[in-house]
Amino acid sequence: MRFSIPLILLLLPCALSYTHPKPITPSHVVSDITSRNLLQTLSALSKIAASNGGNRAFGLSGYRRSVDYILSRIPRTISAQEQEFTALFALVKDIQLREVGAEEDVYVFGLTYSPSTNASGITAELALGPPGLPGCSAEGYQGLDVKDKIVLTQRFRCPDQTTLAGRVRAAVAAGAAAVIVYHDLPTKPTAGTLSAPDPVRYRPAGFIGLVDGEKWKARIEKGEKVRVYFRQIQVIEERKTWNVIAETRNGDPGSVIVFGAHLDSVQAGPGINDDGSGVSLILELLRSAAKYSTRMKLRFCFWGAEENGLLGSKYYVSALPHSDLTNIRAYLNFDMVSRGYFGVFDGDGSTHGLAGANGSAAIEALLSESLRKEGVDVVPVAFTGGSDYASFMAVGIPVGGLHTGAGIEQDPCYHQVCDGYDNANATTLTVMAKAAGYTMARLAVEGERLIPSGSTKWRS
Repeated sequence: MRFSIPLILLLLPCALSYTHPKPITPSHVVSDITSRNLLQTLSALSKIAASNGGNRAFGLSGYRRSVDYILSRIPRTISAQEQEFTALFALVKDIQLREVGAEEDVYVFGLTYSPSTNASGITAELALGPPGLPGCSAEGYQGLDVKDKIVLTQRFRCPDQTTLAGRVRAAVAAGAAAVIVYHDLPTKPTAGTLSAPDPVRYRPAGFIGLVDGEKWKARIEKGEKVRVYFRQIQVIEERKTWNVIAETRNGDPGSVIVFGAHLDSVQAGPGINDDGSGVSLILELLRSAAKYSTRMKLRFCFWGAEENGLLGSKYYVSALPHSDLTNIRAYLNFDMVSRGYFGVFDGDGSTHGLAGANGSAAIEALLSESLRKEGVDVVPVAFTGGSDYASFMAVGIPVGGLHTGAGIEQDPCYHQVCDGYDNANATTLTVMAKAAGYTMARLAVEGERLIPSGSTKWRS
């Protein structure tokens, strides 16, 4: 092939300037991660939300802008692609809850994927569901008259690991015409999903605050009859959305370490701690990894539609061929990492009783080791199934990660409009990101030893 002289001149500087990347080390990665860069990402995501209706939620314009931003920040030395999929989008168009005879409405959030009422709504007596575990099954309602009534029940983690859907299904099985779940925390309910539509096992369902729920509960327990009006019109339709998948060009494709954070927010707010913080952390890991050579291939995932039931990570795992899944040595998750305690998932199960697959304990040890070097108290975090690690854990892949807590003590702005740029703690985020960077570098070099091949125990 004949080259023109100008083309040769253009190619020559590129050839002369190319150098093989130096090997990755923990000290290099930790030095690369700065508060300035982490906060730059949070600022950008906050601005995207502000320009797109106050959120970055699945199915809405702010999420697409978030995807575009992430793609623009990925270095060319990293391979990146969008993974498009369709998922069920839900938007409450109209909702009202009011006690009959009262002058003011009670604030209610329409649970995602709830059936709608008819246009005129439902007026019925409010009946109490059983507290605690009995409220998770129809058997627990034996002796209670709830048929054709609106059941009031408190949020509670049921044996199926849901806190809302299990309560609704049990009440409906007992004959409820509609279900109102009241919070077990003092925060305003601004998110909550039934995971998928089910017109047989669900009826119109709403989510109200703790104070309002306890007031009604106290009156009913005193023998007072309370009648309420409930109307909800919810649009449910399929919309396309995207995961962003990026990975190092070097490293063994048969030995992959995956790092992930969800890119979407709830519809109620900008989602900067939840989970812009994890996104900024993953982006800095990615940008650092782009500079170095690694033994293990490193993959970085920004999940879509997590707030609707971990849909992005579930799709990713379900769509991967079995041979590609077997190449994944471990998955590390970073969901809410900028305010609260310094939490590490309890990989060995020594604190909370539920362990990850073989290799999860090694992830916990690396993350804890790095945090303790910073002089912070490490809090073991339980695997509750509430974030994207669950999609990998379900098929037996070793899992771990960091989490700073979703309780009101850790983040009073969880799922609220106030989860903006000022809600993040730069010091906490930086400490967590450097711990993640240290762990990434160790796994990139020593992963084959720390998480031996065969650690994954496949589950169907």
